[in-house]
Amino acid sequence: MNEVFLLLGSNLGDRKFFLQQAIMHIAYDIAPATKISSVYETQSWGKTDEPDYLNMVVALETDLPAKTILEKILFIEEVMGRKREEKWGSRIIDIDILYYNQEVIDKPELQIPHPEMHKRRFTLEPLAEIAPDFMHPVLHKNNLALKSELKDNLIVKKL
Repeated sequence: MNEVFLLLGSNLGDRKFFLQQAIMHIAYDIAPATKISSVYETQSWGKTDEPDYLNMVVALETDLPAKTILEKILFIEEVMGRKREEKWGSRIIDIDILYYNQEVIDKPELQIPHPEMHKRRFTLEPLAEIAPDFMHPVLHKNNLALKSELKDNLIVKKL
């Protein structure tokens, strides 16, 4: 089985509902969550004039390859109504693959571990909550250590 960590985020409409709906789609299309973090409210990152996000991380165990997971999460985002109009723009749902086992994948369409995750508090707060000791396969530090080294000072509060 492959251990997968996904980051979910929403900053439009009924954000909690969209996160719950994404978890249901993921359970049906990929695998049920084995761990689910708390929900965190986060200032918008990258494009700071956008509404605040709700973010969370889910862990899964699946036989699916990483590329298939990517295809399925892109489909889930589309079915849920995600529009890709501008980089870092507001969205009903955003699902990112953070880790796929300890694998390093560097292709134009898929980069694992997520290349920016170690710089983002909104990612590391929920990730360190459910997987504090999971080791980043490139940086060779666990999630708790990465969180403690963050320079990102955006407000991220647990709901």
